[in-house]
Amino acid sequence: MSTENLPQSPEQPPRKPRVAVVFGGRSSEHGISVVTAGAVLKAIDRTKYDVLPIGITQDGRWALTADEPERMAIADRRPPSVDLLAESAEGAVILSVDPASREVVYSEPGSVPKALGEVDVVFPVLHGPYGEDGTLQGLLELSGVPYVGSGVLASAVGQDKEYMKRVFTSFGLKVGPYAVVRPREWEQDRSAARKKIVDFADEYGWPLFVKPSRAGSSIGITKVDDLSGLDEAIAEAQRHDPKILVEAALRGREIECGVLEFEDGPRASLPAEIPSPEAHAYYDFEAKYIDSTPGLVPAPLTPEETAEVQRLAVDAFDAASCEGLVRADFFLTEDGEFVINEINTMPGFTPISMYPQMWQASGVSYQELIDLLVQAALRRPTGLR
Repeated sequence: MSTENLPQSPEQPPRKPRVAVVFGGRSSEHGISVVTAGAVLKAIDRTKYDVLPIGITQDGRWALTADEPERMAIADRRPPSVDLLAESAEGAVILSVDPASREVVYSEPGSVPKALGEVDVVFPVLHGPYGEDGTLQGLLELSGVPYVGSGVLASAVGQDKEYMKRVFTSFGLKVGPYAVVRPREWEQDRSAARKKIVDFADEYGWPLFVKPSRAGSSIGITKVDDLSGLDEAIAEAQRHDPKILVEAALRGREIECGVLEFEDGPRASLPAEIPSPEAHAYYDFEAKYIDSTPGLVPAPLTPEETAEVQRLAVDAFDAASCEGLVRADFFLTEDGEFVINEINTMPGFTPISMYPQMWQASGVSYQELIDLLVQAALRRPTGLR
């Protein structure tokens, strides 16, 4: 019997890669992470990817949240929260730690667990400890799930400003003067720890910047003009991290540069300059996120200065073994030298954040940027590489 005229079953279209956007978290940067997630959810190409939003509450519960980016914006000068977005106050999302399965399950007390399907790649837009610092990356490595951004080591180095500076110095990148006060030093002899900072100020001068060693978004940072403000600054930094970093003030221009991983390796964006915000003592949290102090993109640099900061940004990316993306922050000192301040392995990522703005000026749109990062993550295996 001929089968020529029998109806043919249509071929199933290939399944779109499933992207879990994970956001929120236990750090003091929780709200900014939610804002970032809202921007990513709004812009990601839904014709190309299936998307699963997963929020982590401030107490660490993985929650299923509605896919409603408009609810993830700053309102009345207050950042949003996963707790207000979660579909349930008790339900939890569970990611398998079996590398043979990428199944995600949702469980509520008294209910049968519900399978949410497999995840092909995680886009972790968490900032700060318990997300940007290698902890989440380690979990995803155990689970065998590819993810956007740097691996365990680079994420940890990028989070801890002390060891970041040590790595940069070992690779020949110039960093500014700094001192570290560890928790044990402070607990055992506060007078000696204060003297360490005062001696540092005697050598490098006031003002100093006292900051948490493992935090970002300029949270917990205080500009200290003299000895009278030191104890209060230490207390503020220790609200976010028991280890604190003290930096000498560098006179110069603040220059930032984005690095993005392409198939042929990392490339640098056009740089940006952060002008001194008029209403703030320095480029602090409110200047960045609440008042949205605009940066200059591209930075008004000479062609030679632009090429130099781009080279140094890629060098910093490689020095810390980064992957995916990095924003590298520099000072251009009065004598024309670039001094690296820090890198961010998951920088602010809203459309008005400096990293996307720098790539926009370099010819890569916000949606294209998301796509390039997801594709880079899908190309990389988990495990040693």
